[in-house]
Amino acid sequence: MISILITSFNEPKTIGKAIESIINQNIKEDYELYVSAPDEPTLNIARNYQLINSKIKLFEDPGKGKSYAINILLNKLKGRIIIPTDGDVYLSNNSINKIIDIFNNENVGCVSGRPVSTENKNTILGYWSHMLCDSAHKLRLKRNKKNDYLECSGYFWAFRNNIIRKFPLDVGEDTIIPAIFWKMGYKIKYSSESIVYVSYPTSLKDYIKQKKRTIKAHEKISKYVKNPPRMKTFLNEFLGIITILKYSNNPKEFFYSLLAIPLRGYLWFIAYKDYFLKKEYQDAWERVESTK
Repeated sequence: MISILITSFNEPKTIGKAIESIINQNIKEDYELYVSAPDEPTLNIARNYQLINSKIKLFEDPGKGKSYAINILLNKLKGRIIIPTDGDVYLSNNSINKIIDIFNNENVGCVSGRPVSTENKNTILGYWSHMLCDSAHKLRLKRNKKNDYLECSGYFWAFRNNIIRKFPLDVGEDTIIPAIFWKMGYKIKYSSESIVYVSYPTSLKDYIKQKKRTIKAHEKISKYVKNPPRMKTFLNEFLGIITILKYSNNPKEFFYSLLAIPLRGYLWFIAYKDYFLKKEYQDAWERVESTK
């Protein structure tokens, strides 16, 4: 059995599409689908889908964050593989089977799906979202081929059940869990055909909020893993400048790429400042309104 988990917060407009993108797949293995949310509007939409699919189960979580909800559900999930995703994204067809196939190798502990932006590439924020998604895709492909460590995408990933029984709440779960598996001797793999379609921020304020939070979510990993493997670092970001510039196909995109460089530096600066001076990161639901 496979356990699929949609964690969501106040997402009644998008949860239906997220559920449909799963139940409409011809999943080769028996599965259960948990929809976890703290709010009634989201759960009410999920209840409608329960009427047509008995595999769907609902969980009203306390509203204290994604990792908190997963921790509570770990003892309830029956699958040999757990596949977390979000209530404001949707999956490509056959994406789950592609992930299941990779777990046929008993040495695999985690598998990451591939985020793809749904934003308009002609806008600066839309262009940045495509640039970052495609850059991460190429890096994961390269590391996957070499059997190097790679970080999973929290939008769509999977891990073996009954290995890790609790998620730390002060570090990104999609970062710390693969690192722990890696240190235990498991491989972390990438399923490039398992696409998750993601809406990214359309306002600069939301963009900065989301990216700053993502960076800070990675910085406590060494608290739990000694000499942790890492894919996302300031050095890697700096070395990726050439990749960013080469991504552009015309003068406008090149200009957008140039503007991304100082902004990414600024994001790392404020994230480090907040982390080291304020110890600010914690697991909690924080809506990025322009993605809803």
